[in-house]
Amino acid sequence: MKKDLLGLKGLSAKEIKSILDTAQTMKLILQQPNKKTPHLQGKTVVNLFYENSTRTRLSFELAAKYMSANAANITASGSSVQKGETLIDTAKTINAMGTDILVMRHNMSGAPHLIAPLVSASVINAGDGMDEHPTQALLDMLTITEKKGGIKGLKVAIIGDINHSRVVRSNIYGLTKLGAEVSVGGPGTLIPQGIERLGVKVFRSVQEAIVDADVVMGLRIQLERQKSGLFPSLREYYRFFGIDEKRLQFAKPDALIMHPGPVNRGVEFSSGVIDCEQSVIDEQVTNGVAVRMAVMYMLSRGGFAE
Repeated sequence: MKKDLLGLKGLSAKEIKSILDTAQTMKLILQQPNKKTPHLQGKTVVNLFYENSTRTRLSFELAAKYMSANAANITASGSSVQKGETLIDTAKTINAMGTDILVMRHNMSGAPHLIAPLVSASVINAGDGMDEHPTQALLDMLTITEKKGGIKGLKVAIIGDINHSRVVRSNIYGLTKLGAEVSVGGPGTLIPQGIERLGVKVFRSVQEAIVDADVVMGLRIQLERQKSGLFPSLREYYRFFGIDEKRLQFAKPDALIMHPGPVNRGVEFSSGVIDCEQSVIDEQVTNGVAVRMAVMYMLSRGGFAE
């Protein structure tokens, strides 16, 4: 059994489907007036975030509380990290306090993989550097499944800062395992070399990438991770790679509009695209709570089956 969720690269299609099925059940709880359940009663969940977050951190906290867990949040700026404590010592300290589930976001790729073998708590990767963000990809797949009835055979176009995105890597692993055809597009400076080896098609123009797409997913331009100017300006990026109503016409008429958030209006998408009827960005947020409830519930029951 797998006690941790460190990424989708190491999960099978069967395991991913099992999480999505459980998440659909958890979503029923979110639709009730009384969202309190005893699924994690007596369990302790700690969110250890070394990077800023709104959606991910809050949804993990709410997911834990909806299932009656004891939930606590720790940020690097408010912890002994500022006094020089190492990541390993911080994690061991949290584990020693009876923590059952440790949700971890870190700016270093591989950080959750480093910690997981050293603690008895189940470790959930809430985003590590430019590696993976598994629960975001799972909520994306849940949203697609709900709207399209499945994933196999769909064309999914992911546009934006491919190089710096941990979301795109998890989505590629998950979507391709479930039978989707994945295309990526963006400036050449923002597309990593060799990404074709992950089973995706690479395009340098948005129009080519989204032709006949069932799903169009935008990615935030991550200026905080860019050490040098990889494109002239945000205005220039939007001019050539931003998706507006005109460019969206290359996709299928019923194509879903998705974005992991936060969205930069007038950069990745126009406001008209963000607010159109095909946009499911707000539903992704709701599904994020359901997916995180499912993952924590399954890990508290012994983990994922091999």
